[in-house]
Amino acid sequence: MMTLEQLRIFVAVADREHLTQAAEALHLTPSAVSSAIRVLEDRYGLALFHRTGRRIELTDAGLAFLPEAKATLARAESADLFLTEFGGLRRGTLALAASQTVAGYWLPPRLMRFHEAYPALAIRMAGGNTEQAADAVLDGRAELGFVEGAVDHPALAQRVVARDRVVVVASRGHPLAGRPVTPDDLSTARWVLREPGSGTRNALTSVLDEAALDIALSLPSNEAVRSAVLSGNVLTAVSEYVVADDLAAGRLAPVAFDLPERAFRLLRHKERHRSKAGLAFEAML
Repeated sequence: MMTLEQLRIFVAVADREHLTQAAEALHLTPSAVSSAIRVLEDRYGLALFHRTGRRIELTDAGLAFLPEAKATLARAESADLFLTEFGGLRRGTLALAASQTVAGYWLPPRLMRFHEAYPALAIRMAGGNTEQAADAVLDGRAELGFVEGAVDHPALAQRVVARDRVVVVASRGHPLAGRPVTPDDLSTARWVLREPGSGTRNALTSVLDEAALDIALSLPSNEAVRSAVLSGNVLTAVSEYVVADDLAAGRLAPVAFDLPERAFRLLRHKERHRSKAGLAFEAML
């Protein structure tokens, strides 16, 4: 039967596609890592990696096995946390995932409050967009997720923890800046937006037909979008949190087109164990 140590070694090598780097990360020798992989392959009679010269890469079997291996390690970590957390939150880890606007603006002050209350607890947070944060909760990589809109999945419980406004803004001097506009006006302008799957982008395209918009760029972060709008004659839709300073300083200008208020939501898996750390963080919110 395979061991958790073999799974950890397999995942480390698969993520890095490099035996020596994986060995360094695991504080093992390259020969020990290579031996563990070989034992795993011999036990099941299939190759998990192609070895071509100095390179190593996943086979089809290895690629298919990787998500299962990661999920198993996540479940083992959850079990370990369950058994060690009964010391009154004196040790343990709270794993979170958050979409970018929440992670970058709303969540950090609350994480600091939680750290001050429970300084011995480690907090691990993964960023991404709304879909990626929800996926992290679904597959067990995060106990709690924080996203910028509703997520439609029956396995997830969710509740509203804050409200946010998405605003349309433009570079200073844009012809649509500072005056009322119509959807037709917006369809003739060029846009820079977050990537598909982003809650911020969805807030705009829930009101305007995405196919009718002239989207010049789709970028993977709020800061990238902000920088593009500051340097070009384009529009974007972002959270007020992202551009509050730019609007106050006059670097960006508002466009008078109202979008519906949206909710920041907390997500958790309905069937997974709720840790004391997770419950304490929810209570603080």
